[in-house]
Amino acid sequence: MRIVVLSDTHGDYSALESVIMRNTDADWFIHLGDGERELDRFVLSHSSLSQKIIHVAGNCDYNSLSNDFFILPALDHKILATHGHRYGVKSSLERLKILARQNECDIILFGHTHSRFEHYSDGLYILNPGSASCPRDGNKPSFGTLDISIYGVIMNITDV
Repeated sequence: MRIVVLSDTHGDYSALESVIMRNTDADWFIHLGDGERELDRFVLSHSSLSQKIIHVAGNCDYNSLSNDFFILPALDHKILATHGHRYGVKSSLERLKILARQNECDIILFGHTHSRFEHYSDGLYILNPGSASCPRDGNKPSFGTLDISIYGVIMNITDV
């Protein structure tokens, strides 16, 4: 199973469209917030891909009706996906780890910081794909991929 993860597109429709259209063979696309307007626009013009797109609300997705987080079963794994602004991700990942463990998740996806991060520790795979349009870590805009199989989980971050 391949999952493409992107976050913080902040109105950059071309970045969002580029990532998704380069990866149409993915099983899922997860947008981690701060890009709901361009995601809605994309879904309206690419309805054949809409059933493969999941998203959560970010702090800049004003008046959103979307959830703060969701849980996605993926083979023998469970994914917790959130923007992260309500869990203090700019200072610590501990609240996210607690939420993941409470929901029996072993994969955590978050955004909000606009900085790439991938790490595995204490049985948790943790991925922040950075920002697909306006990174804050000195790197190019980016997105992430998760490849999940019976053999394990592989996380990658790729330039847009």
